[in-house]
Amino acid sequence: MAFDTVAVVGGGPGGLRAAQSIADIGGKVLLIEKRDFLGGTPVAENYAGLTPYGAEAEPQMQSMAEAVTSNPNAQVRLSTEVVGFAGEPGSYSVTLRGPDGEESVDVGAVIVATGFQHFDPGRETQFYGYYEYEDVLTLTDLEAMLKQHQVVRPSTGEAPKSLCFIQCVGSRDRQIGNEYCSKVCCGIASKEAIEVRELLPDCKVYIFYIDMRMYGYWESQIYWPAQEKHHVQYVKGMVTEVLKKGDGLLIRGEDTTMGRPMEIPMDMVVLSVGMEPSAGTRTMARVLGVQQNKYGFIEAAGSPLDPVSTDRDGIYACGAALGPADLEDTVSSASNAAMKAMAFVRSQAAAAAN
Repeated sequence: MAFDTVAVVGGGPGGLRAAQSIADIGGKVLLIEKRDFLGGTPVAENYAGLTPYGAEAEPQMQSMAEAVTSNPNAQVRLSTEVVGFAGEPGSYSVTLRGPDGEESVDVGAVIVATGFQHFDPGRETQFYGYYEYEDVLTLTDLEAMLKQHQVVRPSTGEAPKSLCFIQCVGSRDRQIGNEYCSKVCCGIASKEAIEVRELLPDCKVYIFYIDMRMYGYWESQIYWPAQEKHHVQYVKGMVTEVLKKGDGLLIRGEDTTMGRPMEIPMDMVVLSVGMEPSAGTRTMARVLGVQQNKYGFIEAAGSPLDPVSTDRDGIYACGAALGPADLEDTVSSASNAAMKAMAFVRSQAAAAAN
């Protein structure tokens, strides 16, 4: 390794795109991933189709991984973590801990692509009985079922006749400190609702929401088709509790459009859980000595015109390490961070030569 190398921490979509971007223009890159595989959360959490287009997740991630592993300018370290960091901008030393022990490598810049984790709905106040009722799931639980093309009630193994999504679980919630919108949950719920209706045409599907937040082209890509083509029923309202009733569930809350209470029996409930900074993002911020915002994501020092530079020269971040982001945002910011990192190491090399 040398100081003309860029270290990319995290082998998910953001890290893979950053590594590929650097290697494709002749830069040297070291991709570090703590898991024993590449692909990140879409692979680890068994994503079915990628929002909004629905392309199968795992083949897409495999293609991204192969673009890196087949490039001679890229080195990949799996089952490896960054445990130490020292040096000055352009001449950093990164300590890695992997299967063969610890080693230090010289790098000129670092890109943090450590992503996010899904909010745990049982962590704070046992949201909606997630750990109490078998038929209360999360978006990721349902994704895993959709990947297998089999959506069933865990309690009975039978296909549900009714299923609902509850939005903003772990997002837009001042009581737990997650005041932000997680950006993708409305779109993912709509995508999953379409997939459920395609798989189970007789299943009634509802989405209970505070506000539907579709941005860009998502409104025409998934929101209106979910209603008009697939007959998903969107209900503006607040679900206050999920109770057991007989062999099913009962949704209680308020229909805020009509201004009246509602009680609806349901076979399955899906919680649209939001994004939080991953443990890896928090750890890397501490190890690298870069600033975090009040939610724990890495702070972009130059936003909005420079959304990937941190407050430490030569260290950049991308994707959901910076805050809630969809896949398009993630790969775009990863390419941005890659170009910033390459420009930085080359400028440092030019300055040293003079």
